[in-house]
Amino acid sequence: MDSTAIRTRLDALIASRGEDYASLSRLLGRNASYVQQFIKRGVPRRLSESDRRILASHFGIAEHLLGGPTEEGRAILPRPGLARAADDYVLIPQYQVRASAGPGALPDAEAPTARIAFQAGFVRDLAQSPPEALAILSVEGDSMLPTLAHGDQILIDTHDQSAARDGIYVLRVDDALLVKRLSLNPASRRLTIHSDNDAYPSWPDCDPSAIHIIGRVVWVGRKLT
Repeated sequence: MDSTAIRTRLDALIASRGEDYASLSRLLGRNASYVQQFIKRGVPRRLSESDRRILASHFGIAEHLLGGPTEEGRAILPRPGLARAADDYVLIPQYQVRASAGPGALPDAEAPTARIAFQAGFVRDLAQSPPEALAILSVEGDSMLPTLAHGDQILIDTHDQSAARDGIYVLRVDDALLVKRLSLNPASRRLTIHSDNDAYPSWPDCDPSAIHIIGRVVWVGRKLT
């Protein structure tokens, strides 16, 4: 298997868990810069069998994804793009929250800035939609505090656009993407758009047909400070 693909995959796994190179190096019983040198410089060229086994167990993936043999004695390369690798994990595209978007969908012309690895089983528990319908955005601003903070990474399900369930959604307003809480009045079938931060206004009695919903927020991750 291409060593560059292995290093890229390991780097994505580390980022998706919010871990760091030094802690993974300590897990392997190596010096603090070992994992960083492997990912950034390709030194060593290959992971040892013991290192590969420890990392695969730590991330809950098959060893062949880190360069080990499959049961048939050969490695399997993942498909390009939003890929599955033997159902061990999926790569979800990450976009900027200020990205221009058309009604009801992320724009085809907007290229992802990264792809973040998630366990396939974890993703299935989060959303019933296929992985291809999921995307990661970065929250900007403080209108959804304390639920969402500036810089949080949110995973959205772009197939869930009906707002039939109360929850947090990404909306398109003109050329901006907003993250707001929506609640549906069961009698009038009208929507209220909430900001969790009381310093920002809410908009009651909105016509659902006038709101462009990009998708429902199903997960949030943040860096601890």
